[in-house]
Amino acid sequence: MIRKIITIDDEKCDGCGVCIPNCAEGALQIIDGKARLVSDLFCDGLGACLGHCPQGAIKVIDRAAEPYNERMVIDNMIPQGQNTIKAHLKHLLDHNELGYLNEAIEYLQEKKVPVPLDAGALEAIQIRKDAQKSSPVSSGEVVELNNWPIQLHLINPMAAAFAGAEILLAADCVGYANNNFHAEFLKDKSLLIACPKLDSGKEIYLKKLVALIDEASIKRLTVVVMEVPCCNGLFQLAKQAIYNAERKIRLNLIIVSIKGEILLNEEL
Repeated sequence: MIRKIITIDDEKCDGCGVCIPNCAEGALQIIDGKARLVSDLFCDGLGACLGHCPQGAIKVIDRAAEPYNERMVIDNMIPQGQNTIKAHLKHLLDHNELGYLNEAIEYLQEKKVPVPLDAGALEAIQIRKDAQKSSPVSSGEVVELNNWPIQLHLINPMAAAFAGAEILLAADCVGYANNNFHAEFLKDKSLLIACPKLDSGKEIYLKKLVALIDEASIKRLTVVVMEVPCCNGLFQLAKQAIYNAERKIRLNLIIVSIKGEILLNEEL
C-alpha cells in the first residue's frame, strides 16, 4: 500500500503557524520555531495544511506504508530536540496509544535520552493502564470505544488498535438511530465510521480497508448500515476490499431500521 504523508522543509518553514489549525488530528505543531510532524501515526495525508503554508514548506509525498515502527520514529525525533519528543509522547497519550508510548519511553531509556514527561503525565499513563484493566460494570452503561480517530479518512491502518482486531465499519447515522450502539455492536471491536453517500475519496477508503486486512491482519469485518438505499455503498466497499485483499476474512452485515431495530444480522 502507498500512503500519503506530509514532509516539511525546515529551511523554508518560518514557524508562522498558519498550517496548525488545518490539521484535524493535531499531528502538526509549532516547536522551537518550526512546524513539526509530531505524529506520523495520525497524519492523514489529505493535505489540508498545504494551501495554508505561505512559504511553501509543506508538501505531500507518496511513501510505501511499511509497518509502523515507534522506535524508528523516536530515533528520527531525537535530533529535533526534547520539545518535539515531548509533543510526540503527549500525542500518543492523548490518543490512548499506550503500547507505542511504552515502547517510546523504553527506547529513550535505552539510548539514555531524558524522558520529557512530568509527574502529572506519568500519573495519567498509569491511570489509563489501570482503566484498561478494570472490568465494566454493565455493558449497557459503558462506552465501548477503544480507538481514536474513528473516521475512515483519518485512521492509519497500522495503528495498534487495529492489529489483529475485529473491526466495526459503521455508517455515520447508525449511532443516532440505535440507542444501544455501544453494547449492541461495538463491544470488543475497533470502530471506523464513514458515509457512503456524502464522503469523497472512496478509493482511499478501499485502500485503507485492504491494508487493514492484509497488513493489520484484522480478524473480521462487521459492516452496520441503515436500511436506506444509499447505505448499501458501504457494504459494497467492504466486499470489494475483501475481494482485492490477499487475505480472506469473514464479513458480517447488519442492517438497522430508522427506528433502530435490527432488520438483518448475517455472516456472508
